[in-house]
Amino acid sequence: MKKNFPMIVFSCMTAVVLLICIYRSLPREDVAEKAPEVADAVSGVEGIQMDVPLEGTSTADVTPGTVAPTDVALEVEEKVFTNPSIYTGYMNTLFYVIVGTTVNILFTCMAAYMLSRKQFMLRRILTMLFIFTMYFSGGLIPNYLLIKDLGLINSRLALILPGMVSTFNLMILLTGFEEIPQSLEESARIDGAGDWTILFRIVIPLAKPTIMVILLYYAVGHWNAWFNAMIYLRDSDKMPLQIFLRDILTRSQLGAMTGQTDIEDVGQTIKYATIVVSTVPILCIYPFIQKHFVKGVMIGAVKE
Repeated sequence: MKKNFPMIVFSCMTAVVLLICIYRSLPREDVAEKAPEVADAVSGVEGIQMDVPLEGTSTADVTPGTVAPTDVALEVEEKVFTNPSIYTGYMNTLFYVIVGTTVNILFTCMAAYMLSRKQFMLRRILTMLFIFTMYFSGGLIPNYLLIKDLGLINSRLALILPGMVSTFNLMILLTGFEEIPQSLEESARIDGAGDWTILFRIVIPLAKPTIMVILLYYAVGHWNAWFNAMIYLRDSDKMPLQIFLRDILTRSQLGAMTGQTDIEDVGQTIKYATIVVSTVPILCIYPFIQKHFVKGVMIGAVKE
């Protein structure tokens, strides 16, 4: 019971937040009055066409004292899924997450294994060089010139190769590798195992909780990334989903500045619907990693 108490508290807090969100999403009279205007204004947002009024916004659908709406309208979500730009961004983001996270985990594991070997002579020097990059960098312009000289402008690799190894995640994985007993490596070398065999058949399986943690960090980082895509990419068919979310946000803010409140409301609705759609994959992945998360983060926190 004591071990599960934090998880019970977390689950209760999550349920309370969800109930508050459901309550805030209840149809209101002021929204019902503007429903026809909102449906007409949807056509003003690029890439979104609404042929029928939004359902679930009439006052008849509101039952006093209820927690959830009596009629759930998913028209906006349908428009989001049928929008070709959103679909293209979704597929591009999945590509960047899958390929980028795989490359990140592979190179981070190799770097952490190298720095965790006590017999490696340059271990301390290279570790200090890695840590140096956490606090100092060349800046935006030198990075752009480097990507340009490498010929990666308007290339998908520009979003994958420059960030192959995160120093923060490397330090976490390095600590996890150092917790593995040295006797296991020595016994494996006696049996004739090399460094590659030790890394992929002994070290990585034993450090699975830590690897799951940094895998989640890398995946969420790729999923939310948009700034590098805005700088390095030119073709819209290579843009990630977050760029299209930014465009929707910009158009809704433009509607607010020009006094077009209906377009602003529609932009907000589409923005929130797209955010929910874009968050679903991460929500689906997290339950499978959750059992490793606490153990992986706490590795190296307590010395015995």
